[in-house]
Amino acid sequence: MKQILNELIDNRTLTKETAHRVLVDLASGKFNMSQTASFMTVYMMRSITVDELQGFRDAMLELCVPARFDQPVMDVCGTGGDGKNTMNLSTLSSFVVAAAGQPVAKHGNYGVSSACGSSNLLEHFGYKFTNDVDELKRSLDRANICFMHAPLFHPAMKNVAPIRKDLGVKTFFNMLGPMVNPSFPTRQLVGVFSLELARQYGYLYQNTDKDFLILHSLDGYDEVSLTGAFKFFYNDGERIASPAELGLPTIKHNDIKGGATVQESATLFMNVLEGKGTLEQNAAVIANASMALYCVNRKDGVLKAVEKADDALKSGRALESFKKLMNG
Repeated sequence: MKQILNELIDNRTLTKETAHRVLVDLASGKFNMSQTASFMTVYMMRSITVDELQGFRDAMLELCVPARFDQPVMDVCGTGGDGKNTMNLSTLSSFVVAAAGQPVAKHGNYGVSSACGSSNLLEHFGYKFTNDVDELKRSLDRANICFMHAPLFHPAMKNVAPIRKDLGVKTFFNMLGPMVNPSFPTRQLVGVFSLELARQYGYLYQNTDKDFLILHSLDGYDEVSLTGAFKFFYNDGERIASPAELGLPTIKHNDIKGGATVQESATLFMNVLEGKGTLEQNAAVIANASMALYCVNRKDGVLKAVEKADDALKSGRALESFKKLMNG
């Protein structure tokens, strides 16, 4: 590790093969906590390269506990790390997408740089995490969604988890999270915290057989915030879109602000599902869910996707999907 750190400090980058090897060694506990923290810190101070990202991703997928499903599952998630502390939009959107008919295999974790990640939220409601694939299949059959708590599927990362928690800021593991879903989904919506990362993701996903859509709001959010225009990279190229193009309002940050605690976040979450969300909160959830549905079916256009997402939320079907997942 000393040699690797010296190379990185000298502003050199890792090859895909070296990045792969380092992550495997990191996962096996080969390096001490100080070395691991130093390695992670490098990527807070400089950009990650496509080769490094690919090497890290390939190692994580190689080491994971796989969960294969018969359905063409989709993941709907964000990298986190945008520092915006918004509501749990990707988690809410996942239930809307499931209710609209697209099976969802949601990959999530505890919040590192925010108060409440998807795992914090579901755990608060009493959800029992599992990596039993048969149980996850039953969830999919029952609710059209299953939830995979990342640490159960990436046991090799147990050496890194306490260091990430102590650091409390985004690391390159935030960048990797959406790429290492253990169900190997063929469809994916990913929100990322920077335009540079969106481009890198787009480049890597072009070399797969996935239907993908990578998005970033131009004012810094890792999701469609509706606070302004957003850019997305997808199978057909790249585009900038505005809230108006989705037939949705432009809103302010405070309209989608998240809770300061898990309890507050859970209250906001249930308000939206139970039909008590504000117009702006509903619009933000519908915006993100509609981009996921558009990723799956581009030929009908984005406005049709918005219509489907709107109906799935306001009809109460998204709430039903949530209840079915929780009451397994």
